[in-house]
Amino acid sequence: MTDDQTAEANGIRATYEETATERILELRSIDDATRASGTAAIAQNVEGYAMLKVRSTADGDELERYYGFDMALDHAGELLGVSPHDLPVPPAAEDMGM
Repeated sequence: MTDDQTAEANGIRATYEETATERILELRSIDDATRASGTAAIAQNVEGYAMLKVRSTADGDELERYYGFDMALDHAGELLGVSPHDLPVPPAAEDMGM
């Protein structure tokens, strides 16, 4: 994993990875002092043109689909109990969405 695939801020660690079929941004609470708890994940097909899927975990069931990355981040922020503006996004994941 390279430095452009991870980011940490506001008690959240973000990890980006690509599998054979998906691009996945997983967000995980790392600081008990924050309001955040648990995990959230945003996935997109590896070609990068399909809607974004929000899940509670990287391999969990799909909760909702969005066209825009900002809307998917908003839902992920709700799952974690933080503002979407507080979520770190690694450089490799910045181009997710349509």
